Formats: sequence, C-alpha cells, structure tokens
Amino acid sequence: MPEPAPQAAGGTIAGVLLAAGMGRRFGGDKLLHPLPDGQPIAQAAARALVAALAPVGGSCVAVVRPGQSALADLLAEAGCTIIECPEAAHGMGHSLACGVRATAQARGWLVALADMPRIAPSSYAAVRDALLHSDARTIAAPSWQGQRGHPVGFGRHWFEALSRLQGDEGARAVLAAARGAITLCPVDDAGVLQDVDRPEDLADLGREWDAPEIVKW
Repeated sequence: MPEPAPQAAGGTIAGVLLAAGMGRRFGGDKLLHPLPDGQPIAQAAARALVAALAPVGGSCVAVVRPGQSALADLLAEAGCTIIECPEAAHGMGHSLACGVRATAQARGWLVALADMPRIAPSSYAAVRDALLHSDARTIAAPSWQGQRGHPVGFGRHWFEALSRLQGDEGARAVLAAARGAITLCPVDDAGVLQDVDRPEDLADLGREWDAPEIVKW
C-alpha cells in the first residue's frame, strides 16, 4: 500500500499514536489484550489521546503495520485515522516518521505509545498546552517524581528531523539534539511511566510504585 498523502491537522496539535510494535516480549499481540475493565490496551491509550486533543480541534493518527485489521478497527472506533506504515517492521523510527509525514501541516505533534494505557487525559493535555503556549522549537514531556515520561510533544521546528527518522530508536536522536531544552510538565500520574511489555506488567498498571526508568526514547 502506498504511503498516504499528508493530511491537514487544522494548524493545531496532531496526535501520533505508535501502534505498530510486534509485542514479542509479551508473547502475542499485546495491544489487543484486554485491561481489567475489558478495554483493549491500545484502545484505552487512543481514547485518552483523542480526548486530550478534541478541545483544541486536534486530530489523531494511529500508525499500524499492514495487516493489523482488528487493531485498526479498534483504533478507528476510538477516533483515530489509521496510517499503515509499510516499513514499521524496521523499527519505531519508521513508524514515527510515517505518522508525522501524514500530519505534515500540524503546528506540533503529541507522540504517544499504544502500550501505555494508563496515561490520564490530563497528562496528555499538560504536554499539549506546553506546545500551544511555546515556540516552534519546543519539546515537552510529562514528569512524575522527577522522571521523564510519555507522551513527548514536538513543536513545528522538528518536522524535518522527525519525518526522516529510521530504525528502532524512535526520536532519541532528536531528543539528544535538543539536549537540556526539553520542557518537563510535572503531573500526578504514574501512568506516564507505565508501559506494558510483558504480561506481568499488567499488574502494575494504575498503582503507585517506585518506577524504574522506562523511557523508550
């Protein structure tokens, strides 16, 4: 499938939900795995992201691998536009670049991970507002108890760098280029550090804990 043409994001913040991972450490398609409330992991993440962007007229795309029709349907139901990334198997950088190019007219990007279902909409909103009230060079992220978490927001200045990403390091190179210029938004939300890589991680979701550093990029 050819990559879709860039779509407008209304000149505001576009959400990019990265949902193309293989889930190897989980032992299956973790993004379809239900949470205790019955909601699939990826759909919970998508709904929180969409809820945070709706008040400012922001759009949200979800980047998936080709052939993930069940996941795509769930994410579309949550309010995301689905972007298939043919190169997704080569790493998160390809997926992120694909999502950014698909929302090329955005003022900035709120990049989220579909395996982090317990991030509160208010945490997404904190990063959203940091982008809206800063200049185009801004990079922002939430922090909980002094640790940087997800999602990560990027101002318009970073479009070219994000759109060229490759490999499996996500936006790590972009963050390294920004060095100490990342705006941290303190939140009372351990969910900004809680991802699901293995089945046992499900037990940690939603509880207060002394989190190890799990920032992926």
